[in-house]
Amino acid sequence: MNQQKGIGAVNQEFKKYEQVQKDQSYHLSEKEGEDQFDESYQIRMCDMSLYFNGGEAGRKKFAQELGEAMRGIGFAILINHGVDTELYEEAEKKTAEVFETTTREERMKFHAQRFGSVNQGYFPIKETTIIHPDLVEGWVFCRRAFDLDGKPDFRESDFWPRPGFEPFFRKLVVEHEKLILPIMQSILAYLGADPHAYDKKFTKTNFGFRLNYYPPLSADDEISGGGRMLGHEDVDFFTILPAQSVDGLQVLNRENMKWIHLHAPKGSIVLNTGDYMQRITNDILPSTTHRVSKPRSKALYGKPRISFPMAVYVWEDEILEVLPNTGKPKYEPIRAEDFHTRITSKYYGDDYAKGKTPPA
Repeated sequence: MNQQKGIGAVNQEFKKYEQVQKDQSYHLSEKEGEDQFDESYQIRMCDMSLYFNGGEAGRKKFAQELGEAMRGIGFAILINHGVDTELYEEAEKKTAEVFETTTREERMKFHAQRFGSVNQGYFPIKETTIIHPDLVEGWVFCRRAFDLDGKPDFRESDFWPRPGFEPFFRKLVVEHEKLILPIMQSILAYLGADPHAYDKKFTKTNFGFRLNYYPPLSADDEISGGGRMLGHEDVDFFTILPAQSVDGLQVLNRENMKWIHLHAPKGSIVLNTGDYMQRITNDILPSTTHRVSKPRSKALYGKPRISFPMAVYVWEDEILEVLPNTGKPKYEPIRAEDFHTRITSKYYGDDYAKGKTPPA
């Protein structure tokens, strides 16, 4: 019932859950004939070789370019990031294997449940949230699901349906971990803050690594009015998303309230800021709205769409505070888990929140 209502819902119906200012209003699903598109706006490309190989001047230039992109729309496309693009090609195949070679019964043994802030585990199709019937199967793995820290009690079978998946995806996570500090240091430098203020918090930090499998669109899916993934803002500092081979990602430009079809070159990384970042930057860097809709070409309707974003968080007991050089704080300090679960209660139900949910 709630999900069917969600097909026609707008985000402001769930405003009581938000922990940062979000004045924009949009439908959770694309509304053909109603939504407007900005075909001229280009998401900025930022060359990470400036950071890695350009010395102090290169790092300053990269920080300025990245900061301007994030301040303008909250999205950037990273090139020359150092991750082997063949790893991304293999990850797309492995993600398909996770969903196509396991049974629903096998996957349901790992049905999503909260581990700290993160709702970790398997989400069946149309069950990513309780407010919208997303046409995607998802599987979220937080740091606890990877043998990253040499814990003697780690067991692959506690998190993964079959042996072999964890070692492969761990390789990808390790490569993306190498980008966390360069990205955060550059953002902080752009803001005039201490670029190393988050080095300790982001060393062996928590994250949500998600495998998304969007099955081919059926005729019923085409006419249902439901989107592949509802319009939303990420609940994190930033998300590292390798470019996908099947399009559909749309970004909302708050300046004109038009949607942008995001096209990223093969092998590049799409980067966007989330609620954690908007909170600590005092609204300077926005948590930007995006969604996944049908491909523009009907020829791609019969092909599955695959993505594997990595959302970067801090551990639950860390305190989120507005950076000192961003003006008069609009937000009080808050424990990360309370912040995170108050927001995500809109997706999972009011009892998901650790802290008190704001009244309607």
